[in-house]
Amino acid sequence: MSLFIQSAHAAEAAGDAAGGASLFGQLLLPVAFFAIFYFLVIRPQSKRTKEHRAMVSSLTVGSEVIFAGGLMGRIKQIEGDYAVVSLNNNTDVKVQRASVISVLPAGTIESV
Repeated sequence: MSLFIQSAHAAEAAGDAAGGASLFGQLLLPVAFFAIFYFLVIRPQSKRTKEHRAMVSSLTVGSEVIFAGGLMGRIKQIEGDYAVVSLNNNTDVKVQRASVISVLPAGTIESV
C-alpha cells in the first residue's frame, strides 16, 4: 500500500514539471482557432462591407442599379439615405440606398 502512495506522489511531481508545456498547449489552440476564424470569416466580411459602403456612397443620378428585390432601374433622384429609382417610363419607386447590391454599366437596361 505504501508503494502505491509513493508512486502517486512521484507522478504528481512529474505533472508539475510538465505543467508549463501543457499551459502553452492549452493557450495555443484557442489562439490558432481565433486566427483561422479571423482570416477566413471576419476579415473578408469586413472587406465586403467596406466595398458595399463605398459603392452606396458613390451612387449618382443616372446610375443603373440592381437592388435587393432583384429589380433593375435607373436612379432618378437621391434623397439622403433613399433613392428614387425609375423602373420604366411610368413607374418610380423609393428604395433605401443600402438595398442597392450592384451598379450596372451604362446602357445595360436598354440592352435587356
